[in-house]
Amino acid sequence: MESNQNHPKKPKTPWPTKAAMEQVYEQNFWGGDNADFYSGEGSHLPAIVKPYLEAVTAFLTSFSPPLTVCDLGCGDFNVGKNLVPHTKKYIAIDIVPSLIVRNQQLFRAPNLEFYCLDIATAPLPPADCAILRQVLQHLSNAEIQGIVNKLAAYKYVILTEHIPNGAFKPNKDIISGQGNRLKVKSGVDLLATPFNLKPKEETLLSAVVLNDGKGIIKTTLLQL
Repeated sequence: MESNQNHPKKPKTPWPTKAAMEQVYEQNFWGGDNADFYSGEGSHLPAIVKPYLEAVTAFLTSFSPPLTVCDLGCGDFNVGKNLVPHTKKYIAIDIVPSLIVRNQQLFRAPNLEFYCLDIATAPLPPADCAILRQVLQHLSNAEIQGIVNKLAAYKYVILTEHIPNGAFKPNKDIISGQGNRLKVKSGVDLLATPFNLKPKEETLLSAVVLNDGKGIIKTTLLQL
């Protein structure tokens, strides 16, 4: 039998997230025009986007001087582009290299920066406030924990998650990808086991009940 000693296995990446997200955009799994990147209805439907932007804009404009914001999982930037003017600096991050290149070409402002990072494993840029908008719902619990471990660096976290309508068992584990925990009748709750985040204060900013009966998109402000 041939020895494997001269044929070392390629090291495995911790999670398949980068490849999964690249496939989402390449195959248009979340819809949209085949010629462009599209981050799904959660980033484009006015009924979802408008209340979110109103709530987050009201929060950001309450500060003088403005906050520095780190958008962890900026997607196609259809939402984030509206928040840039209300910040001292807006740092937008995503795991898909081609998406970041596209965003850099389309969206420009003196206070706007884009970076391609895996937010579960890479060091994150410093800021006053982190935004996680419908990002954690696509990740495994191990990846979420990797992000939670770094959130203490931020004074504020604006967290948006798509969760079931009514009681549910939180944080059932999934494999990272295009889907979320609704398929296992669950949703992300950072304050529950196994994450057990303990914010100083928690404030509901917005909650959109979807007409199709597929849950609620809830945005919460956490002060850490």
